[in-house]
Amino acid sequence: MSTLKKILSVEDEADIREIIQLALELVGGYQVQICSSGQDAVAKAESFLPDLLLLDVMMPNMDGPTTLANLRKIPGLAHIPAVFMTAKAQVSEINELRNYGASAVITKPFDPMTLASQLQQIWEIHDV
Repeated sequence: MSTLKKILSVEDEADIREIIQLALELVGGYQVQICSSGQDAVAKAESFLPDLLLLDVMMPNMDGPTTLANLRKIPGLAHIPAVFMTAKAQVSEINELRNYGASAVITKPFDPMTLASQLQQIWEIHDV
């Protein structure tokens, strides 16, 4: 089993980006590449080569599902697990996000103290 080390996070809201970065770096001990937009993520992903993607769903210009579709075109990123974060947590919406290729969906507001362990559990389920 490989180890989860690098997470690429895409979030358009600055305060949430900061919380995610603190939660994953300080609490989880992960190396995190924070991106403020889908375009930013697509530009940085290939050089960072993350083990896991954490994507906000609702973003201007390029939403989470579109960002994921573009990231999947990058060599080395086609099969890595992707987790969507969203405030829309109805079953139909979660199922729709899974149809886009998400391994899991985390609802907002999320608990910063458990975010790293949630992602670790998702990683372990995916990496069998």
